[in-house]
Amino acid sequence: MAEDIREIWKDLNIDLERHDQLLEALPQVYEEIFLSQENRPKAMEYFDAVVADIHGARIKELYELRKQGKPVLGTFCVYVPEEIPLAVGGVCVGLCGGAEFPIPDAEKHLPRDLCPLIKSSFGFLVARLCPYCQVSTVIVGENTCDGKKKMYEIMSKHKDMYIMEMPQVKDEDGKEYWYRQVVKFKNFVEELSGEKITYENLKEAIERVNKKRKALEKLYELRKEDPAPISGRDANLIAQIAFYDDVDRFTNQVEKLNEELEERVNDGIGVAENAPRILVAGTPMPIPHWKLLYVVESCGAVVVCEESCTGSRYFEGKQVSTDGDDVNDLLKNIADAYLNTNCAIFTPNEERIEDIINKYDEYNCDGVILYNLKFCQPYSVEHAKIEEALKEEDIPVLKLESDYSDEDIGQLKLRVETFLESVS
Repeated sequence: MAEDIREIWKDLNIDLERHDQLLEALPQVYEEIFLSQENRPKAMEYFDAVVADIHGARIKELYELRKQGKPVLGTFCVYVPEEIPLAVGGVCVGLCGGAEFPIPDAEKHLPRDLCPLIKSSFGFLVARLCPYCQVSTVIVGENTCDGKKKMYEIMSKHKDMYIMEMPQVKDEDGKEYWYRQVVKFKNFVEELSGEKITYENLKEAIERVNKKRKALEKLYELRKEDPAPISGRDANLIAQIAFYDDVDRFTNQVEKLNEELEERVNDGIGVAENAPRILVAGTPMPIPHWKLLYVVESCGAVVVCEESCTGSRYFEGKQVSTDGDDVNDLLKNIADAYLNTNCAIFTPNEERIEDIINKYDEYNCDGVILYNLKFCQPYSVEHAKIEEALKEEDIPVLKLESDYSDEDIGQLKLRVETFLESVS
């Protein structure tokens, strides 16, 4: 590892010894899950390189941005509008933890029977293992589930925090409440950066993020082809990287990949031909939580879509309109687009059920896996309702619950294999 990045880690107060242990384990896991795949698109080389240097080049960029006084905002959710810091030269970076490694550190402060995503995210910060946490000027939390919002109270003792309040109902009152939160966030970013958000710089930021979302939409459209031109593992990896890579560079690389995938489709080249096509719906799968998709595809299926925040919810229905005459009009457009995300925190949430059923048809799926991280109550409760709705539509469905450990891989494989036999 280059000395300059280690000096940055030191300056960010990273626990270097344990951090080295964390990074040492990643290449072997990545090799098994991703690089061992046959017939991968050549354009995946960029995304492989991003993960290979996951705490290197991008951290340098963010470190330099912070030294220049630009806001580097760590985020945990798709509801934080990335266009707003981007307008003043700042950036949002995703912090959700997807590893078991720091959870024991979190359990010194948090209950064990809590969502592993929450514990992993908190553990990475308090154990000083994540340069993205450390380089963030401020961490922006959003009060979605109860576990997160109470965790933020404890996290605020370790890092400067800004909290966005979420409505629970998407009625007119909820929409107005959310719009006011977006305005407050804009004011906070202006104060933090010392720069004014203008109609011009906000419109430009919206256009840049919209272009990124369009590239991801195209990628997922191509996954509807049969055979799928890319594996679920690779496609979801790209969606995960979208949370922290440079907006314009990432967009360009996804567009290059899409061009290659279009050629593969025209030539009839795909992955796992004649394999069961599976839609995975449920809780987020942040890096490096690749277990479920690896298990499903190792059992002979192909995952063709992920209805999750590290999947289609990140970009679908979130093209922000640039219509309007002033900053407030653009902020209203941002608020409207971001509230299209069908998270399980909302009640009622019929749109999510409709979305899953539509995706099943659009992606020509053979079955749906409803995935839930242990102790995630909103999704666990909602999945009972979704399972009932899917069965009424004669859609094969399997409910799975897991965490970040490897202990249940054998059990998961057995259940997935049985399910795939039933839909083949």
